Amino acid sequence: MADKNATVGNPDFDWNSIGKKNDNYSSEERTALDEMYGKSLSTIADAQTMQGTVVSKNSREVVVNIGYKSDGVVALSEFRYNPDLKVGDSIEVFIEKAEDASGQLILSHKKARAGKSWDRVNEALNNDEIIKGFVKCRTKGGLIVDVFGIEAFLPGSQIDVKPIRDYDIYVGKTMEFKVVKINNEFKNVVVSHKALIEAEIETQKRDIISKLEKGQVLEGVVKNITSYGVFIDLGGVDGLIHITDLSWGRINHPEEIVKLDEKINVVILDFDDDKKRIALGLKQLSSHPWEALSPDVKIGDKVKGKVVVLADYGAFVEIAPGVEGLIHVSEMSWSQHLRSAQEFLKVGDEVEAVVLTLDREERKMSLGVKQLTPDPWNMIIDKYAKGSRHTGTVRNFTNFGVFVELEEGVDGLVHISDLSWSKKIKHPSEFCKVGDKLDVVVLEIDGENRRLSLGHKQLEDNPWDVFETVFTIDSVHQGTVTSVNDKGATVGLTYGVEGFCPSRHLAKADGTTLKAEEVADFKVIEFSKESKRIVVSHARLHEEVKDEVRKADKAAKTAESDETKKAVKKMKDNQQQTTLGDISALSDLKDKMDGKK
Repeated sequence: MADKNATVGNPDFDWNSIGKKNDNYSSEERTALDEMYGKSLSTIADAQTMQGTVVSKNSREVVVNIGYKSDGVVALSEFRYNPDLKVGDSIEVFIEKAEDASGQLILSHKKARAGKSWDRVNEALNNDEIIKGFVKCRTKGGLIVDVFGIEAFLPGSQIDVKPIRDYDIYVGKTMEFKVVKINNEFKNVVVSHKALIEAEIETQKRDIISKLEKGQVLEGVVKNITSYGVFIDLGGVDGLIHITDLSWGRINHPEEIVKLDEKINVVILDFDDDKKRIALGLKQLSSHPWEALSPDVKIGDKVKGKVVVLADYGAFVEIAPGVEGLIHVSEMSWSQHLRSAQEFLKVGDEVEAVVLTLDREERKMSLGVKQLTPDPWNMIIDKYAKGSRHTGTVRNFTNFGVFVELEEGVDGLVHISDLSWSKKIKHPSEFCKVGDKLDVVVLEIDGENRRLSLGHKQLEDNPWDVFETVFTIDSVHQGTVTSVNDKGATVGLTYGVEGFCPSRHLAKADGTTLKAEEVADFKVIEFSKESKRIVVSHARLHEEVKDEVRKADKAAKTAESDETKKAVKKMKDNQQQTTLGDISALSDLKDKMDGKK
């Protein structure tokens, strides 16, 4: 049985109208409106590049309208190159997804830029266009810049017209650039910020240069410091202060005088015809120290100063700021043997010296140190009389002798021939060493030329007077062969004397030759006291024995021959007498025979 209270539904109720305002559109009109709305919406597809309009932005995102049924979102980080982005700006976007999982339209401005970046970069290069880029990071030799989505290289030399010491201050900044080079094969782009400001600076430069004059004093800023000088920015044009024009005194490095970014006054010293190279001076703004040198300073005065420069030939001493004098090495000691100045002084030493020459016009001064002590040669004759004996120090060698220092400033030469009576010395270093103490006797004095002739062997009597009586001609002595060469051998004899044995005189009786270290008897065949030469022979000994044997044999044979001759003669004489007797008997016999007849 049916419930009388049950609600009966209206089969004609329009459920689609719930929650909507009543309208009076017919189905035909609604269809027409849907078609019109559909035409107002853009037809999009993934991976498509379109133009859009910025409708809003916050600290993280930028909302872009591309005419689609929903707006798209782009990360604000993609617009770092353009910090001036504002609502209403038209930008290019790349459609990554028409709808993500939540129905959101996903856009990318970076990919849209990259799609046309190479065309735009080449266009910027061809048109000499000024473009903006974002400095991403520092790299070796420069910076990496985001230009149209491409990573371009900004060399350090192209950042500014002045040298940049800290590249990091530019990281994260948006700057203007010009494209200066493109390598399409390797996809490399080089940009320059310096090129933008060079034109403006060149105009300022021409204006400044046109007004330059020698002697003009200008204010500048220390732009760069090198070991040879300082570069000064004069307001768009650079000039150089050479290190020698920084100070009247000597300096080791320009940093002792100026600092980077310091403002200083400079004077223009010179410039070339094009005024591109400008020589500046700093010391010229103050008077020369020589002008402040006391007029009372004169030759012969004693002055004090500090050694500022050392060279082998001498030392420069600063006696007042900017006023220097040279102490030549020959004026450091009375010694005649020139040595290096470093043996006497070092940089920073405080010294006292005597003014030897003074030229105020040429601003030159020579000084001397040895003049502070007496000249030892003034007393040389009294102190080192001829024949006097002394002990000195070996200071130097030459091929012909030894220089011996008797005292500071007094040297003498011992000739190689005056070192030893008996030894034959080829070089003085065989006899003594530098620094050795050597006893000498004064042989000659030449005070005018400051020369002493010394001798060492003269301390002893000449042993050759004795040798002359010992090593007489034909005397025989035992000796040792000490060395052998092509010409002969050196033979050590008694009393430490050496003799020379020619090669042909080294032959032994058995036909062999004497060798080094062999001991044998030798005969003196030549002696010269003047040249200290003894010539000996070993062969002569056994050759003379053979001669004696030959002579004895010859004498014996001669005696035997004489006896034979006598016997033969006697025999002949006997034979002759017998023959004559026979002849006489025959004659008598003949006569008898003839008588009988």
